[in-house]
Amino acid sequence: MEGEMISFVKVWLTAYASLFYCYVVGKLVPKGIPRLLAICPVVFLFLFLPLNLSSMHLGGTTSFFLAWLANFKLLLFAFSKGPLSADPSVSPARFVAVACLPIKIQSQQQQQQPQNPRKKRGQKSLLHYSIKGLILALLVRAHDYYTHFWPENLVLILYSFHIYLCLEIILAVAAALARAVSGVELEPQFDEPYLSTSLQDFWGRRWNLMVTGILRPTVYEPVLDAATRVVGRKWALLPAVMGTFAVSAVMHELIFFYLGRLKPTWEITCFFVLHGACLAAEIGLKKALTGKFRLPRIVSSFLTVGFVMVTGFWLFFPPLLRFQADVRAFEEYAAVGAFVKNVGGAFTFKTVINATRLTMYTSRL
Repeated sequence: MEGEMISFVKVWLTAYASLFYCYVVGKLVPKGIPRLLAICPVVFLFLFLPLNLSSMHLGGTTSFFLAWLANFKLLLFAFSKGPLSADPSVSPARFVAVACLPIKIQSQQQQQQPQNPRKKRGQKSLLHYSIKGLILALLVRAHDYYTHFWPENLVLILYSFHIYLCLEIILAVAAALARAVSGVELEPQFDEPYLSTSLQDFWGRRWNLMVTGILRPTVYEPVLDAATRVVGRKWALLPAVMGTFAVSAVMHELIFFYLGRLKPTWEITCFFVLHGACLAAEIGLKKALTGKFRLPRIVSSFLTVGFVMVTGFWLFFPPLLRFQADVRAFEEYAAVGAFVKNVGGAFTFKTVINATRLTMYTSRL
């Protein structure tokens, strides 16, 4: 882990320097093809940097932040679009934070507007994250028990919660760091996806909202505009949805390659293409019914979450288990726990020695 931490620091120092270069490029190079050509070396570098890391948590987080989010934001920035172009007078520190962290800063207009109920639900308290952190810790602690004695499908359900909790906490920590640096209010990344009432609700409004926000201007809207000119507005939504899920599939395949360094089996692609097709069918069905029929909320939530989990067991989890993501992740937890224990033991031992010396010194007086 020591070598991995050193590599992690080197990778992120390189990323920070590269993003500062992009900040300068934005000031000196006009938008469009010239700025794109100037930024392209950084895009390729960010595709290469995660290969220097092999751990599940540090490597997975870095690949998501740099190879996906930062690269997509930089491609938008080349044409003066996206979150990096929202404020031309932004400071270098804020530019770097927005570029490499999964955050979206609320505009002044958004901050002044009264929040709707969904937004209020999206803003989570420290207690909320503390409870979820405790649940995650209990899952980690009980890992050896439930993997040996519980049925495989039940273990996969716990893995689903593990992935969700881990992602939400990591993204919340990243947002908190950005908030501490920039002092601005940030938009939430998750909004209780287990309460989703439809696939549209799950993927568009509740699950990993930063990815949704970055795929919309980079893929969804350009495909929607192009398809509108070909097939008309009524049907343009379908290729836009499928195109968005196809790009998401490719990026997930890339992140899984960073994690496992195995040849893709395209199960992840099948997972996202299937969900894209089902979401497109769901949108078409809603338009056909025009609000005439609606399932009870509890039923639609059960069907939606059940569909996501069942298809995940079938297509999403096998690649993860193939490169032993679960085993490696819990080994990393154990390594961190051992490190904290050793540091705590050394601190306690030093405290006892100092206290003993102080007692001996005072007794002599």
